[in-house]
Amino acid sequence: MGNWQLDPYHTQVEFSAKHLGMMTVRGYFDEVSTTADIDPDHPETAKVEATLSTASIRTNNGIRDNDIRSSNFLEVDKFPVITFKSTGIEPSGPDRYTLTGDLTIKGNTHPVTLQVVKYGEFNDPGMMGHRIAYGATSQINRKDFGLSLNMILDGRLVVSEEIQIMIEGELVEQQEAAETATS
Repeated sequence: MGNWQLDPYHTQVEFSAKHLGMMTVRGYFDEVSTTADIDPDHPETAKVEATLSTASIRTNNGIRDNDIRSSNFLEVDKFPVITFKSTGIEPSGPDRYTLTGDLTIKGNTHPVTLQVVKYGEFNDPGMMGHRIAYGATSQINRKDFGLSLNMILDGRLVVSEEIQIMIEGELVEQQEAAETATS
């Protein structure tokens, strides 16, 4: 097992929701940190923890971003982070896994399941380090996490209840962990 952390320059944590059931609004979190305990030869034994800064949400519209940060949705002043802690990993095909864990948003914790695919592994000890890239997708219902504002316009929800989650990231093995493992 080894200590791995996300490369912040090669990580994307994105979400999308429907506006009025028509257009897809996409956004992302600009500040994400993750630590993982991974054995590359046995990824099913891995443990993953992630923290997202709620204030770092971006949707390419400042007015909408401030609304999402407000008490209408994330309440960033009271709930500055979203957390995820894995509870299990099961292989589901070649380089594919089902990752389960507890997601906490606004103090509400619920189990979630992510479909994970390993994109590849790269080992360059001199410059880029030992890296593994993964992608993951899931879907949550925002109401399960206390994001319950329901604005209806002409019989349609302004913001869909279903939120799609898309994650891509490169995890980098930390040198001190790698050196300890080989000692």
